[in-house]
Amino acid sequence: MPSYSIEQKIGQLFFIGVPRPEIDGSTEKLLSEVGPGGICLFARNIKTPQQTRSLLDGVRSALPFEPFLSVDQEGGRVDRLRRVITPMPAANRFKNAADVIEFARINAEVLRLLGFNMNFAPVVDVVDEMRESATNGLYSRAFGRSSDEVTDLAGAFLNELQDGGIVGCIKHFPGLGAALVDSHDELPSVNIPKEELIESDLVPYRKMIASDSAKMVMIAHAAYPLLDLQENDQNGRLLPSSLSFHIVTNLLREKIGFGGIAITDDLEMGAIVKNYGIGEACKMAINAGNDMLAICANEDAVREGYEAILGAVQNGRIMKSRIEEAESRIQILRTGLSNPLLFDPDRLAQLSSQIADLGLRLK
Repeated sequence: MPSYSIEQKIGQLFFIGVPRPEIDGSTEKLLSEVGPGGICLFARNIKTPQQTRSLLDGVRSALPFEPFLSVDQEGGRVDRLRRVITPMPAANRFKNAADVIEFARINAEVLRLLGFNMNFAPVVDVVDEMRESATNGLYSRAFGRSSDEVTDLAGAFLNELQDGGIVGCIKHFPGLGAALVDSHDELPSVNIPKEELIESDLVPYRKMIASDSAKMVMIAHAAYPLLDLQENDQNGRLLPSSLSFHIVTNLLREKIGFGGIAITDDLEMGAIVKNYGIGEACKMAINAGNDMLAICANEDAVREGYEAILGAVQNGRIMKSRIEEAESRIQILRTGLSNPLLFDPDRLAQLSSQIADLGLRLK
């Protein structure tokens, strides 16, 4: 594996957004200063197929290693590509594995044609009939209505996506299906007993991790007050799961046995920044056991997070071995990334028609 300085290793822990549809001077400067391990595009970055591919090719050229290039391309209400290709159907419209596999095949090829190598999908939260009325933003984003259905359908999506050359990321650990509010706005409190979490919400994670199909897990911003694993912060507040050693290390790593990359959900969400600020949240997240830190919008927040981690390593608040461990997992996953496909607008048009046909079948 390549040898990097501690500053470069810290930079690779960051999975960031960029502000515009092209690499301008300020973005180029940010990439040079931080050297992030991953870039996630949003609707603000995606205007046309050719422009999207040029942007991602530009990111590749600006970094001295192959970065993770991702997007939230779930379908339905979370569809970042709807400007450039037929909108993709939501996960809850799928009832059988054959349709899910076709969906994942199309999804993977579209993403590789555009230049991506990763997708922050599938959602494996369990949203059953009792939970679907909550205003947590998850209804329609989950496959199936039970832990077994989620495992089977989301598992089929993940396997086909990765067979197509796109790394998937299952989310939102340890389960947001029973949350009552959206973590984009405030910290959700998931008031379910330990038995329900184990017998329902954790089932997809346990099975996908045991089968070695899960390469990356996104950690939720949520509190679980009925769990013995729930921690309080130094001010006595319920600690978000993304910042919790008990959740990320004790539960995900040690009890479930996950050895891949753990990444936070966006640390700029209200559930985090309102209570901790970016710099402190980044330090807490790394010490909790996360390998990558998602900061999806603000360039100053990325720099603040980077400087906070570097300072914490220098003053001993974060052990250098924790950085080495995280960077090693990143390097391992990076070695298996697929190259983008040759850009082909005609093929994208064909895939767009296939999406439309699939959507009609699902009605």
